[in-house]
Amino acid sequence: MAPATMPAQFTLFVLAITFLIIHASPALRGEDIVVPVQFSYTGADGPAKWGSLNPTFSACSNGKSQSPIDIAKGKIVLDTKLKALTRQYNSINATLINNGFNIGLRCGENSGVLVSDGKTYKFKQMHWHSPSEHRIDGVRSRAFFYFFFGFLTVPTKNLTNALEHHGYDAELHLVHIADDGSLAVVSILYHLGHPDPLITKIQNKLYQLAKEQFGVHAKGQIALGAFSMHQVKKNTRKYYRYFGSLTTPPCTEPVAWHILGKVRSISSEQLQALKAPLGWAYKNNSRPVQPLNGRQIELYEEVN
Repeated sequence: MAPATMPAQFTLFVLAITFLIIHASPALRGEDIVVPVQFSYTGADGPAKWGSLNPTFSACSNGKSQSPIDIAKGKIVLDTKLKALTRQYNSINATLINNGFNIGLRCGENSGVLVSDGKTYKFKQMHWHSPSEHRIDGVRSRAFFYFFFGFLTVPTKNLTNALEHHGYDAELHLVHIADDGSLAVVSILYHLGHPDPLITKIQNKLYQLAKEQFGVHAKGQIALGAFSMHQVKKNTRKYYRYFGSLTTPPCTEPVAWHILGKVRSISSEQLQALKAPLGWAYKNNSRPVQPLNGRQIELYEEVN
């Protein structure tokens, strides 16, 4: 899809009305009630200003346990009491949706569960960010350094070698909620490489969603019907856990984060497909890392 013209892009930036999914709201629970909110990832509505955009966003500025973070190895504690994550995802009735600030899959009831530290959370939705929001030892995405209006170009030679094995170019968040309303997110990091099988299944639909977004009769969502989640059910032999927040307004705390140690691959074409439906101010939709403020990062690693 060709990029929008500059006037259209400017209008999208100034007038962008996105749909905020508040963790305690009916929207996250799978209903259709949403709250219109204006925020972006650059300029006057960017992350540094989120806390002042709306009184309900105050945690974005004042919260002490915010996400994402840099998972610095010197701050990690191996916790022998942590157990392996139990993740069971069913074949779901899914809808591909343009949330305005990211692309996600909204799932029906009984879509699956996550069991972490003895607590059960129900799977509700998943969405992508690019470049990745979390970092490992300060590593940024390769795509962060070379983009033109959100579209990837050929990497410069001096960056390619330095970031060949360490760039995280996207991040998938699988959002779960417990019966008491508490949140848990499983995060999967991606580097550029071979296509991701999960995204392959929706890649053509992403371009269709892009056409709808910029068309006269924009719907912003496409029903996928029965959708298998077996690509994200693989056993987890290593993960990092810490307590943080939502990475978009209202930046609610606390959220139990689980960043999987296995980094997956995504092709540059798939990365462009995830960005295609979004306005230019949201194509690079990662919040900057937040202060750790003394929080502990726990490591689970399976012992052979």
